[in-house]
Amino acid sequence: MTATTKHSLNKNAAIPPLESGDRLTRQEFERRYTAMPDTRKAELVEGIVYMASPLRFQRHAEPHSLLIVVFGTYTIMTPGVRIGDNATVRLDLDNEPQPDVVLLIDETLGGQARISEDDYIEGAPELVAEVAASSAANDLYDKKKAYRRNGVKEYIVWQSLENKLDWFSLQNDEYVSLEPGADGVIKSQVFPGLWLDVLAFCTGEMTQVLAVLQQGLNSQEHADFVQQLASKLQ
Repeated sequence: MTATTKHSLNKNAAIPPLESGDRLTRQEFERRYTAMPDTRKAELVEGIVYMASPLRFQRHAEPHSLLIVVFGTYTIMTPGVRIGDNATVRLDLDNEPQPDVVLLIDETLGGQARISEDDYIEGAPELVAEVAASSAANDLYDKKKAYRRNGVKEYIVWQSLENKLDWFSLQNDEYVSLEPGADGVIKSQVFPGLWLDVLAFCTGEMTQVLAVLQQGLNSQEHADFVQQLASKLQ
C-alpha cells in the first residue's frame, strides 16, 4: 500500500464519537464535536472530555434561567458588556469549556477575550457562572483551576441541590471568595453595579433580586463604568 493510499484511507475514516473520559487535544476535540451535530454540550477540561447528562429542570434548567435573568438585565443596561449562554470558550490548548453563562467586555473596549472568525470565544471572559448539582461537581475542581489559571476574573458556582452560591474573585492569581455585606448583597469587583442579594436569589425571591440589582444599576459606580466604556468608543 502506498503512502498516498494510506492518506486517502485515513481521510475517509469515520470520525470517532466523543466519549466522557476521552483524553484529547483541543483540535481533535473540536473535530469530533463538530461531527456530532446532535450533541448539545461537551467540554474539554484539562484535556479530558466531559459529556453532559440530560438536564433536570429544578437542578439545572431553572437555576440556569434565573442566572440569565440577572446577568441579562445587567447586560441590557450596560452597553459594551456582552452575555453568552452555553458558549464554547477556547481557554487554552487543554481546555474548551461550555459555561452556563459568560459576561465579557467587548474586545474593542478593552475586554480580555475575543470572538474568533469562526464565532467562538477565545481567551478568558471576565466572568463565568456555572450551575452545579452539588459541591462534588467538577465545576469546583479542575474546571475552577482552569478558569483561575487562564485569568477569568470572577467565577460563580451555584450548587442547586445544596442551595449555595460561591462567588470567587481572582486576586494575585488565586480565587478568593467574595462574601455578602451586612445587607446580604455581593457586589461584583469587575462589573460595577452588578449586585446580587444571595439569600433572595437562592430562595427564588426574584422580585427582591431584581430590586437590589436595580439599586446597583442606579448607583454612581455603575454610571461611572458606563461612561468609562462609552469613552473608549470615541
